[in-house]
Amino acid sequence: MYWRGEPGHATVERMRILVLGGTKFVGHAVAADAVRRGHEVVCAARGASGAVPDGATLVKVDRDQPDGLNPLLGKGFDALVDIAPMSHSWVEHALGTLADEIEHWTFVSTISVYSDTATLGQTADAPTLAPRAEHGDLDNRMVDPDLYGAIKVASENAVRNRLGERAFIPRPGLITGPGDLSDRFGYWPARFARGGRVLVPEVGQLANYIDVRDFAAWIVDAAQRRLTGTLDAIGPAQPLPDLLAEIGEAVGVDHELVPVSPETLVAQGVSPWAGPKSLPLWLPETHLGMCAHDPEPALAAGLKVRPLADAVAGALDHERALGLDRERKAGLTPDEEAEVLG
Repeated sequence: MYWRGEPGHATVERMRILVLGGTKFVGHAVAADAVRRGHEVVCAARGASGAVPDGATLVKVDRDQPDGLNPLLGKGFDALVDIAPMSHSWVEHALGTLADEIEHWTFVSTISVYSDTATLGQTADAPTLAPRAEHGDLDNRMVDPDLYGAIKVASENAVRNRLGERAFIPRPGLITGPGDLSDRFGYWPARFARGGRVLVPEVGQLANYIDVRDFAAWIVDAAQRRLTGTLDAIGPAQPLPDLLAEIGEAVGVDHELVPVSPETLVAQGVSPWAGPKSLPLWLPETHLGMCAHDPEPALAAGLKVRPLADAVAGALDHERALGLDRERKAGLTPDEEAEVLG
């Protein structure tokens, strides 16, 4: 039910691709990958979040305005990629303006659409949250944790209802790599780069991620191959202790892993996953399924996952460019880590 098109399907060698976004992280990576392949790429955005990749063209639009996408009409695009982060109205507006002109439409969703966050091994046919046709604020997700996923569900439904078998809807889990500002993966390469005693959660949970460059390449592949349907965009899961140990080995700086139990961490005021004084990749018991979905459908549909060492190198280069000692959205400061270890 959930995807059509085979990895060996004939590809479209050159396209005119429209990226709704394209100035940061996933959208920028998609545009850059498409440019590298020789496609003509137009990025439609306000232009306030950054520059588009070299070789792409920026068309300034305002998705909050009724006629904000009109500059894109009649431009002969073959494929569209929508990165609308948390807005059903943006998605509906794009569909109403451009759906009749686009042969292949990618809507980037999220693994947060699922209502069951605990069960391991789920696939894209698992139950989702009740849809909420709203416009949300990414900065306020913690006030209403389900809102992000519920808006994405409503947006997915709108895309499927309007486009049918012309729609590709990947649901990424944790995305890492160049451009990531969440610190949910990058914290670890940055921390191992300092060496010394490294505090890690003493848990046996599974963890997975997808490098933004691999995700972007798959999105462009899907447009070229006319791959459609709904799939989780994730890499294989592995025990978190193994993943952290391999990240440390890939960084290559002398260190000592110091496992600390979740009970002790909580008692010391350390939170899982994200936010101030947290340990990224560590999940609460109620959310262990979020990083343990089944990757096989996506891999069978052509998603390619780079070796961990490459993902770590890309993340660490990005961390160094941002500044290893900057204030973070997730992780422990050196003083906080020393206090817990003490």
